[in-house]
Amino acid sequence: MEKRKYKVGIVTLSDKGSRGEREDLSGPKIQELLPDDQYEVVSYRILPDEQAAIEKELCRLADEEHCALVLTTGGTGFSMRDVTPEATLAVADRVAPGIAEAIRAYSLTITPRAMLSRAASAIRKQTLIVNLPGSPKAVAESLTYILSSLGHGLDILLGEDGECARK
Repeated sequence: MEKRKYKVGIVTLSDKGSRGEREDLSGPKIQELLPDDQYEVVSYRILPDEQAAIEKELCRLADEEHCALVLTTGGTGFSMRDVTPEATLAVADRVAPGIAEAIRAYSLTITPRAMLSRAASAIRKQTLIVNLPGSPKAVAESLTYILSSLGHGLDILLGEDGECARK
C-alpha cells in the first residue's frame, strides 16, 4: 500500500516580505526540506504581520484546503508586530505544545536566544499548525529536528494509525 502524501500549507509572516521589500528565504527553505514523497505543498503565501489576516489564512488552509500540516515562519519574537502565536492559538481547537517546546529545547543547544521564541503549535480540526522561526538557518535546524516525528503525529491526527484511528 502506498503511503499517503500530506498536504502542506506554508505561510511566511513578514511586513517587508509582503511588500516585496525583502526576499523570503525561509518559506522556500521549508519547501526544500520537506521530502517530496511524503509532503505536497499546496499553498505558499507571504502575509504581513496582521493577526486577522494570519487567522483567516490559517482557517483557509485547514478548512478549505484541508492541509494536514501548516508551517508558518516568522512573527514569533518579541516585536509588537509579532503575532503569529496569538493568531495560531486563536484558531486552534487544541494545543500541541510539545512540538514548540521540543524546537525551543533543541534550539537552546545552539543559541541561548532560542528562549526568546514565543512559537506555538496547535491543532485545528485535522490540521497541525507549527510556528517556525523566521530565519532560514533556524527554520532548517527546527524543521530538520521535528520532521522525523511529524508523520506519526499526522497519521494519528488523520485517524490512520491502527488502534489510535478514529473514524
